[in-house]
Amino acid sequence: MTSTVLSSPALSTSRSTGPVGRAGQATEATRPAGQAALAVALAVRTDLWSHLVEYCEESRWTHLLPTADLAPALDPSLHPELAESQVWLLSWLPGQGTPLHDHGASSGAFAVARGTLTERVVAGRDGRAPHQSTADLAAGRVRFFGPHYVHQVVNTLHEPAVSVHVYSPRLTLMNTYRVDPAGLVRVSTERAGVDW
Repeated sequence: MTSTVLSSPALSTSRSTGPVGRAGQATEATRPAGQAALAVALAVRTDLWSHLVEYCEESRWTHLLPTADLAPALDPSLHPELAESQVWLLSWLPGQGTPLHDHGASSGAFAVARGTLTERVVAGRDGRAPHQSTADLAAGRVRFFGPHYVHQVVNTLHEPAVSVHVYSPRLTLMNTYRVDPAGLVRVSTERAGVDW
């Protein structure tokens, strides 16, 4: 798990986090960093999404951004990553959040574009007490993660927040969890096309 501060649209978060395959091609281990670069590039381009943002009293608002519409606004070096990704725009009123969840086999990244979000990360192995950490992520912060990363994101403050989320491969399922003394327990599974 890595947190980065956005400083400009030119920020490079695409450093390698793993080995390089044949012909210099990045392997799966570099994917989250590429998704972080996408999330950063899109979060700072408020002109692409600010007119779309809505706030819903009932629950956080989500909107799938068509990747074909985003490509012309991005540096061409990000186009291959964008082609394999799914991009979501979310808004969060105070008190709104997610359950403790993962993204199945998808890796991803999210950048806070407005406001502040609190992320709780839970990691554990069977039979061991899970390790938990919490961090406040103000506008300009980005998190990236690999598959089966378990976290909860909540707007714990008094101002609305907006974030940009990038997943690759596209989300097909999300598992929700509860924390028991002996580890994480999966509570349910939501599937794309059925539950969202």
